[in-house]
Amino acid sequence: MHSTTNQNEVAERVRALADEHHVRYSFGPKDRLAQQITSLSGDDVQLDETELLLVALQRAGVLDRKQAVLLQAQYLRQARP
Repeated sequence: MHSTTNQNEVAERVRALADEHHVRYSFGPKDRLAQQITSLSGDDVQLDETELLLVALQRAGVLDRKQAVLLQAQYLRQARP
């Protein structure tokens, strides 16, 4: 139960940051290419809403790469049962 609360806290922080900066994720040509390359390599990577917002926040310059990776790691670590 505790990990769900923490996961929600990270997701809420990411959503609040995106709202504050009016950032939304939009699927673009580079995303399509990355999806095709991932598919060809045999991987099936599906990012959820929070992870897509982290990508959008980085693209918008709100987060740098290190900040985005640290938040994603925290989010994924807290998502584990």
